[in-house]
Amino acid sequence: MTTSVVPPMPGNTSDTAPGGDPAAIPAALVRASSLVSQPLADALRRLDPSLHEPVRHHVFGGGKHVRAGLALLSAAAAGGRAEDGIDGAVAVELVHNYSLLHDDIIDRDETRRHRPTVWARYGEGVAIVAGDALAVLAMQVLLGGQTSRHVNAAKVLADANQAMIAGQSSDMAFEDRPRVTVDECLTMERGKTGALLSAACAVGALLGGGDETTVDALASYGEHLGISFQAVDDVLGIWGEESATGKPVGSDLLARKKTLPVAVAMEADPEAANQLEQLLSQEPVQVGAATDLIERTGARDAVTAIADAHLHEALAALERVRLVDEPRTELVAVARFVTARDR
Repeated sequence: MTTSVVPPMPGNTSDTAPGGDPAAIPAALVRASSLVSQPLADALRRLDPSLHEPVRHHVFGGGKHVRAGLALLSAAAAGGRAEDGIDGAVAVELVHNYSLLHDDIIDRDETRRHRPTVWARYGEGVAIVAGDALAVLAMQVLLGGQTSRHVNAAKVLADANQAMIAGQSSDMAFEDRPRVTVDECLTMERGKTGALLSAACAVGALLGGGDETTVDALASYGEHLGISFQAVDDVLGIWGEESATGKPVGSDLLARKKTLPVAVAMEADPEAANQLEQLLSQEPVQVGAATDLIERTGARDAVTAIADAHLHEALAALERVRLVDEPRTELVAVARFVTARDR
């Protein structure tokens, strides 16, 4: 089994962690940004020139390249070279960015990473078409590899894309329902967030030459990591400070989102469920009262426990198969970073 890790990144620390400390970002993600930035830029040049400006505005507006990092590390952990996973890393970043372009329209978000979103700056039509173009380009990047590994990786990414769309559709439908169950919420989050992180790892492992057992283990790591990440994000969506999240305190409640804390609170206490249903139906939403009510049910601690349980499952998946030591250690570091409470 060949040992290989992502090569060092030459001095770019422009992407800072929460709190503004570049050193807090795992080295693997910094190196991944270095490896993937040029191939990503090269891929974007294949788009129609009318889309170059809005797409570059969005894609190169920041971000930690977590999914690209997972693909590169998984290629190395499976026994290949990190570079073997570059096509996969570019493809998953393209899918991730297309989903953000569309999400910003759905959520009516006018800023992302402290910059205007594409729809707010260039118009909804441009943002929709740009997102469509990135989704197709992701498949072209993988299928352009013309190897069986690339074809299998494309199948995995296509399935993940479908699961991600289903998750997004459920999330939207939940907003019009007075209540959702915890199981329904977890299923939605498995698709909306877990599917692409799982695919990033599986695609990287496939391109790195991993066998079926190794690919499955890394895919499981990614799925559980995605659910843990989303559970933490759900907590921050209610209790997170604006300085850390970039959104107003209680932003998910303002949007009437039925996230995991809301679902847990409603299942935990029928009386609280009735009160919470009323609070979320008012105009404007009574954010303070709803937040206090959710907290009193113990939902905040319960969701934190769910996040911790899925992080444990993610790390356990890395122990089920033989992986190259150094990239496996870095996969652990990335998992702990993206599920940090103050990101």
